[in-house]
This record gives sequence, structure tokens and C-alpha cells, in this order.
Amino acid sequence: MPTFLFDLVNEPSKNTGPGVSLKESRPVVDRISEVVSPILWALGLELIDIVCVGQGARLIIRVYIDKSGGVTVDDCGRAHLAIGPALDVADPFPHAYTLEISSPGLDRAFRRIQDYRRALGKQVSVKLRQPIDGQWRVVGELTDVNEQGVTVVVHDRRSERKVILEFDAIAEARRAVTF
Repeated sequence: MPTFLFDLVNEPSKNTGPGVSLKESRPVVDRISEVVSPILWALGLELIDIVCVGQGARLIIRVYIDKSGGVTVDDCGRAHLAIGPALDVADPFPHAYTLEISSPGLDRAFRRIQDYRRALGKQVSVKLRQPIDGQWRVVGELTDVNEQGVTVVVHDRRSERKVILEFDAIAEARRAVTF
């Protein structure tokens, strides 16, 4: 889970330390998302995530984008040229910040059901909250995604078995990338 650090409140927060309020950071990310999403959509790109790290003038806004077939360096450049001026107008922060546009990477953790759907037919690695047959991880082909969970087909040396997992049982899932 990303950590959002902003100096949005004048008084220290009891839970997160001086000048940092996680409670206040989500609305800022939501405001950035409202500005960024339509721009990316017009460019044929999808907003995957926005992560903000740092404080004050050292703040970095990372916008993760994707599209069918993957993101190119040119896509990141076009997105940066379009998003930068829009954020300058929206002025989400009273100080300078650095804007980074990036692909989330092949092996990023799945956060939304769309991430699972995008990985259908691919090899995935699923870390479990509780072990199944003594195993904390299931690696196999993602064959089904529905509102309740996923189905992973595990190929052993001699057999094949379907493992049906509810989303509540999944601690983390990502593509299993091999080179």
C-alpha cells in the first residue's frame, strides 16, 4: 500500500507524525485523479494509480498509466506534456512538485478487479492470507475472474488442479514474470 505524505495541516497529526495527515491526503489524490483521468482517456491511456511521496518542495507526484498492448516512452511523454499544464492550472499544492509519468510495470501488485481481468490467461503469483494445503502461495494460469474472486489453474509435474480463491483470501497477487 503506498504511503501518502503531505503537509496539508498546520497542526501535527496524532497518528502519523508532525505535519503529515493521511486522512487529508486521499482527497488530494482524488482531486489530481479528477484532472488527470479525462486527459489520459483522450490520449487513449488508462489511469492506474497516483502515488504522492515526500513533502513540501520535495513532493513527487507519480502517475501510473497503462493501455492495451503496454505503455511506451512516447506515451509517457505525451501524457506528461498534457498533464503538467493541467495540474499547474488546478494547482493542487501551494509549492513546487515533481511530476513523474510511468508504466506500473509487468509485475505490479493487482489492486482492482480490472487488474485481474487484464491478466486473464497469464501466469500469476498469488500470496494467500491463510495457507492452502500448507502452501502460502499459488502460482498458475489465471483462468477466471468474477465479483467474488478468481480461479487459478496450477500445473504440477503430473497433474493440473483448479484453485478457486475469494478476494478476501488473497493478500497480494501479481503477474508471474519470467525471463
